Amino acid sequence: MLPALYLIPVTLGDTPLDHVLPSHNTEIIRGIRHFIVEEIRTARRFLKQVDRNINIDDLTFYPMGKHADAAQFSKYLAPLRQGEPVGVISEAGCPVADPGADLVAIAQREGLKVVPLVGPSSILLAVMGSGFNGQSFAFHGYLPIDGKERAKRLKQLEARAKAEKQTQLFIETPYRNAKLFADICNACAPTTRLCVAAGLTTENEYIRTHTLKEWKQKGLPDLGKIPAIFLIY
Repeated sequence: MLPALYLIPVTLGDTPLDHVLPSHNTEIIRGIRHFIVEEIRTARRFLKQVDRNINIDDLTFYPMGKHADAAQFSKYLAPLRQGEPVGVISEAGCPVADPGADLVAIAQREGLKVVPLVGPSSILLAVMGSGFNGQSFAFHGYLPIDGKERAKRLKQLEARAKAEKQTQLFIETPYRNAKLFADICNACAPTTRLCVAAGLTTENEYIRTHTLKEWKQKGLPDLGKIPAIFLIY
């Protein structure tokens, strides 16, 4: 097995692993003994789902969550520098919009091999299901919490979508999904199109695209406990 930094996707919910992850990923995971993870508890659970015969006690975990010390990230790659493979596991989907990017940046600067594995990405799946421009799109993560700042940002993204024909994507904590939806409806024009993609790849998957005028008539279902991604175009 090649010594590399393997970027390991996980499921986006309680979807069975074989529905969204190729068997090749399992083979790779079995050969790794060092994992850099957002949450050790959930990473251990995921690895047991991948292969119940994996001996978790033989593995070494390094935290990269929001309370982790980023100054330690370079040290986490020590096994890789010594010729051992290292895995990166995020909390959901592919290690893209999380601290994993900082680790990849270090590896790239040092000329270490980086291998992204195939798996579900809510960003790409949402763009695919929206009917919006997939040739040009931008993901902005979380928008400002302050009402005025959020309205200002939404108007900026709407203007960019219209001027550049570029799909704009952003997310919110599930219990704030309804508030974000209301803010979009208030800040943007009735003709602007909005796609809400929630629970992607799960049994509760919900993907709908309407103009804001239509959304105001139809309303949004209760997505207070379901991770969602919002797209405007």
